[in-house]
Amino acid sequence: MTGFDEAAFRARAAGRLHAAPPRAHGFSDDDLNPMARMICENEEPKPAAVLVPLVPRPEGLHLLLTERQPHLRSHAGQIAFPGGRIDDTDADAVAAALRETREETGIPSTFVEPIGFLDTYLTSTNYRVVPVVALVRPGFTLEPQEAEVKDVFEVPLAFLMDPAHHERHSRDWQGHTRYYYAMPWQGRYIWGATAGMIRNLYRLMYEPT
Repeated sequence: MTGFDEAAFRARAAGRLHAAPPRAHGFSDDDLNPMARMICENEEPKPAAVLVPLVPRPEGLHLLLTERQPHLRSHAGQIAFPGGRIDDTDADAVAAALRETREETGIPSTFVEPIGFLDTYLTSTNYRVVPVVALVRPGFTLEPQEAEVKDVFEVPLAFLMDPAHHERHSRDWQGHTRYYYAMPWQGRYIWGATAGMIRNLYRLMYEPT
């Protein structure tokens, strides 16, 4: 993925991404943990949406991510896509992802072009997340939401789409060993649901068929 061939990328995205959010979740935090599951399928998940922002740069596409503040009550210090819960005032998942992106990063929707959807992702905290893939036109000014966002940064998509960087890590949680994807990059620890959705982007867009 050296450089960025926009026409080729759009053609690939049109053929491989979902044109609408899948109704059932396709991936979850439990996928690597068949013997230590946490998600209760009988509970109604809370609707959420994130933006998967792809920024064209001269050297190729970059994925924009946020680093959450270390003092937050949930997911403190974690690397995440801009996004959050879908509010009643949001028209749909795309509207929620665009609103949250503006709130968290300062990037207005005029710079963002949604182009498709990944599989819906169910988190262990019982959120059904709709990942909205979008091209983000360069020229925006970042204004991170200080209360929630410590930093906004970009990772070369070529690094993230190399399966050699899709590491399986583990940690003990409530008496069980739980496994998850992790993609360490330049001192940033990309893991959990964020890494799982990046893995899904690879499977849909770049995994050999």
